[in-house]
Amino acid sequence: MTIQQIYDFALKMGLKADPRGFKGIKRYLAKIKRQFESLSAEEKNFFDQNKLFDPYADSSIHLVDNPKTEVRSILAGIDVGVGEIMLAVELQKRGEKIDLILGHHPIGKSLAELHEVMDLHIEGLIELGVPAHVAESLVSERMAEVGRRVHSENHYREIDTARLLKINLMNIHTLTDNLVYKFVADFLKKKRPETVGETVKCLLEIPEFSEAKRQGAGPKIIFGGPENRLGKFMLGMTGGTSPAEKVYQEVSKAGISTIIDMHMNDKGFVEAKGAFLNIIIAGHIASDSLGMNLFLDELEKKGIKIIPCSGLIRVNRVKSKK
Repeated sequence: MTIQQIYDFALKMGLKADPRGFKGIKRYLAKIKRQFESLSAEEKNFFDQNKLFDPYADSSIHLVDNPKTEVRSILAGIDVGVGEIMLAVELQKRGEKIDLILGHHPIGKSLAELHEVMDLHIEGLIELGVPAHVAESLVSERMAEVGRRVHSENHYREIDTARLLKINLMNIHTLTDNLVYKFVADFLKKKRPETVGETVKCLLEIPEFSEAKRQGAGPKIIFGGPENRLGKFMLGMTGGTSPAEKVYQEVSKAGISTIIDMHMNDKGFVEAKGAFLNIIIAGHIASDSLGMNLFLDELEKKGIKIIPCSGLIRVNRVKSKK
């Protein structure tokens, strides 16, 4: 596969697993098209027209010497920084060919525009019973907050390093987070746990989460007792980053009893606790690893070698089936 084919394949999988469904994605892209058409000719020069068909601004090919480059070996990790790029150079000195570094978390323009994918939260909140106007207001406020926060980052540090060292570089964020969402949603639907404690035990049946527990960062209950009823739950595995803290009060009013998420900041914890919600944290890196693995397995099926690094808990479901 070429680097472009790898990204296009990730996009296809991410779209298929998107919790908004086809109609929700179509609605979002139509909104982006309207925004583009309303721009002046000068403003259109700065608009990335890939956004007209790719709803994931936090995922991108950052560097490629030749779009037709055949990829046979990938260095894959959760966070790609200067260290991982230097690691790729060192591995190549030792005879390990690296055709592409594939990271999960956003870098470069993908980081600068991370907040744009958070529109995804709106559909999910409405589906949970939050009124549309409340969902849109909360998500809009949070998108602006995240946009301000990431604006000050040194976005191109890693990309500049890779450019100087002639290393191909890509990241796929919400694309694989969508895979986590679908996998865990389907898994829990099949298992049908009744309590908060049973839910954690179910999550521990997933290899990435059980390994994370051995590493000290696995699934845990941070509020609510293990005997508490699970009830209706909010699964927050995708959408760029954590939602607005006020969301937890609103979903509690809508009948949600439990939050199951990758991670939660302290302000979110205080709000969720105040809304009497049970809170299960599955584990950030374990969840990210699950999504990456579901994609990387498909690449391995096509003969591409995967070299895990940077915290990626590599679980190969292709080999395990054999």
